[in-house]
Amino acid sequence: MTEPTWNPLLREQLTWHWTNQLRDRLNGLTDDEYFWEPTPGCWNVRRRGTGTAPIQAGSGAMTIDFAMPVPDPPPFTTIAWRLGHVIVGVLAMRNASHFGRVPTDYQSFEYATTAARALAQLDAEYATWVAGVESLGEAGLARPCGEAEGPFASEPLAALVLHINRELIHHLAEVCLLRDLYLHTRTRSETN
Repeated sequence: MTEPTWNPLLREQLTWHWTNQLRDRLNGLTDDEYFWEPTPGCWNVRRRGTGTAPIQAGSGAMTIDFAMPVPDPPPFTTIAWRLGHVIVGVLAMRNASHFGRVPTDYQSFEYATTAARALAQLDAEYATWVAGVESLGEAGLARPCGEAEGPFASEPLAALVLHINRELIHHLAEVCLLRDLYLHTRTRSETN
């Protein structure tokens, strides 16, 4: 029996989900869905100067709502907010720490003004992440993450890859569920 090759297995965990369950479900995302606030007091991505959250982060025309510490319970978050979190906090910051992307964070990132632009940002960061993980090979998965990863600093990069895979699958499944809710809420209210 041959030893498993872990790098392809870790990538396949994410790429299978992306290809077979996720990415096609995001096609056609409209701006109305992207910014839709299903409950009062949502955290969202908003035009600069229009937010009410204690922290409004971002470098361009749009900012993302935040608070530190996060309120308990936290506000409900929109598709735009969840995509912003995935694009920046889950992927772009990790791509910068490990795979040569220009450094970014929630404050310096230029959030998308449209759903189409957000999906393009997501696709670009996802491609960088998957290519970066592949470039690690087997040996790279065993090296420590380093101080940029806080609680993962002494953990092998494989642990971070598993964490990022979980984060992407979790948050992007939420986005798909919100799309379903939007569709079924709008269809029902339009027929009544």
